[in-house]
Amino acid sequence: MIYLVGLGPGSAEALPPRAFSLLTGGLPVLLRTERHPVLQSEPLASALAACPVTALDDEYEHGASFSDTYDAIVARVLRMHAAHGELVYAVPGHPLIGETTVARLLTRARLQGIPTQVVGAPSFVDACLEAVGEAVTGDLHVVDALLLDPEAPMPPAALRTGGPILLYQVHSRAAASNAKLALSRAGYPDEFLVTVVHSAGIVGTERQATIPLYELDRSAHQSLIDHLTTVWVPELAEAQRLQDFDRLLGIVARLRDPKGGCPWDLKQTHTSLRRYVLEEAYEVAEALDKDDPEALCEELGDLLLQVLLHGQIARETGDFDSGDICATLCEKLIRRHPHVFGEAQAGDADAVLVQWNAIKATEKGKEPKDSVLAGITSSLPALSLALETSKRVVAVGFEWPDVDQVFEKVVEELAELRVELAAGKTERSAEELGDVLFTLVNVGRKVGVDAEEALRGQVSRFSQRWRYIEEAARARGQRVQELTLAQQEALWQEAKRSEQEAPRVAKGQ
Repeated sequence: MIYLVGLGPGSAEALPPRAFSLLTGGLPVLLRTERHPVLQSEPLASALAACPVTALDDEYEHGASFSDTYDAIVARVLRMHAAHGELVYAVPGHPLIGETTVARLLTRARLQGIPTQVVGAPSFVDACLEAVGEAVTGDLHVVDALLLDPEAPMPPAALRTGGPILLYQVHSRAAASNAKLALSRAGYPDEFLVTVVHSAGIVGTERQATIPLYELDRSAHQSLIDHLTTVWVPELAEAQRLQDFDRLLGIVARLRDPKGGCPWDLKQTHTSLRRYVLEEAYEVAEALDKDDPEALCEELGDLLLQVLLHGQIARETGDFDSGDICATLCEKLIRRHPHVFGEAQAGDADAVLVQWNAIKATEKGKEPKDSVLAGITSSLPALSLALETSKRVVAVGFEWPDVDQVFEKVVEELAELRVELAAGKTERSAEELGDVLFTLVNVGRKVGVDAEEALRGQVSRFSQRWRYIEEAARARGQRVQELTLAQQEALWQEAKRSEQEAPRVAKGQ
């Protein structure tokens, strides 16, 4: 048996008789920490002096992270149990409230068939709520401040709900700083008032201070910060809460609500939204081409809206929902990245691609491919479609030996195109033009140039030069169509020269 004993918030009067009896009954006692006021109070302190007591505070000196430390403590308790057969593991507060080591120990003990018994005591939650005099009517989130990661992509979900929150183990200025940063990222304003509670429930030593969030890690409040510190975060007004993914899902659902939703959004189907998915994707690409972070942020949001609209429509028909989209993607990313989430090795991007394709080929539910061209998205832009098709057949050996031979093929296809044009055969001319374009795509592939991007870049340069001609014509008091072809060509050459001058000016030449 492992007895999981709570020491209460710190007052000797709050320690239950059953807990006192187990702590002093002669069984080996493991303390997660000996830095707890009740352990120095009488009569417990004298009684413990004659008992086999081991404090595990030294584990905090070795772990690379607090999570690692908690695992090390659990492993040590299990080793002691294997050696002694029965012991007491004592923790501050109530064993089942805000005690990560107990949660992990219970899981490990069940797996190993080790019986456990929880001997409760008043928790720090009770003591803190009594100290601040707050009544909780909604969801209270109890969060271990030591597990807050300021580098995490998003603050924990518990911090994004708007509270109320009890942050425990705010044991140092660094922990207070991490807590402040996490709350700020979760939408709490700098001036938001939080209450720092020290020694909650311990008569004569309990203290508290209500301060703005931005002062949480300031030196002026350092005397309140140690292993007996908890921070009370009241509920955040809904209007101030972080506009996160859950909020976005709610907005999209509201747009599709038959009662009071948007008529345009309600009218949409998977099919009608198809064009908007493509349009928004191209607008994202345009923002990328312009290297415009502000526009990119906005356009990515517009593209995400399309994904969520499809998810909401599918939810209404019972096919899937946005949660299923996220779950499917999470599973796929983990499955296809065993070099990140597993034990596989992949030294470079090429190795990752080989591994990715091998995993795809073995995934359950995938139909056997009857062709190397199976699975190519037919709605890709034509040049991208040509490139992907070419890559597939090249992968199985259908390839020109070198780029010179591809150029020879280009010349051959151009000659055939000229013949058809001269003969006035429009349909055949279209086919031959397609041959020319497909071969040019392979020229680009052979030399590492994406034909889609190359043509897009050329269209952009053409547009800039044409606008130069239009502005020059306006400066002369003319319209472009009033210029002769020779005048237009001269301005075209000016535009090209201005492009060539721009890099030198940028470099200060």
